[in-house]
Amino acid sequence: MISRRDFLIATGVAALAPSFSWASDEFPSLLDHVILGCNDLDGGIRFVEERTGVRAAPGGVHPDRGTSNALLSLGDRHYLEIMAPDPNAKAVQAWAARQLETLKGLAKPKLIGWAVHPNDIDSLAKKFRESGLQLLGPWPGSRTRPDGRVVSWKSFSLADDRHGLLPFFIEWDKDAVHPSSDAPTGCHIERFALAASDDEELSKTLRRIEVEAPVEHSQTPQLRLRIVGPRAALEATS
Repeated sequence: MISRRDFLIATGVAALAPSFSWASDEFPSLLDHVILGCNDLDGGIRFVEERTGVRAAPGGVHPDRGTSNALLSLGDRHYLEIMAPDPNAKAVQAWAARQLETLKGLAKPKLIGWAVHPNDIDSLAKKFRESGLQLLGPWPGSRTRPDGRVVSWKSFSLADDRHGLLPFFIEWDKDAVHPSSDAPTGCHIERFALAASDDEELSKTLRRIEVEAPVEHSQTPQLRLRIVGPRAALEATS
């Protein structure tokens, strides 16, 4: 009988498989998308397709951020964003320069962030500030799709997001098509979790920002993702 490890090696997943076990179908109910960063978009698309059997579709470029992306639906209002530097970018805003340098320096794809979708982002931001939380935003954002349509949203993040361990918050424009609705299908998210050495404190922080998510104990702070496609499963960490 073939072992799980041999199976993972045969399917090309072992190189990315973290040393932790998964429970099934556990992820934040408000999860909007998870970002898989890479230094080259075509390479990132191949990386995901080789493991899941589904090829992500180009999503377009982020003006002034110097990045481009490809999208893969993970079910209703959930998707994977593969993000990489845009080689044709002419200008990058100062606030986006750090993320761009991170992407350029990645030796292999890794998780670099995630988002949740509240119902009323302005009201939530007001509530958080009144509770003493420091925020960045809300700010408008947009992306130009390959078909020329512009997708718009509003988002904010926590001033201290624990280096991307905590989510940012996004509300799509009322006229925007949610990326999960027309991105390639065939994959689903089986589990998305956060891990840290102070897992109890992390759980308290999540409750304070009104986000429910699985939290695991680990000496290394990590985002942990498992998605399943028709070929095999892809496990990734930050």
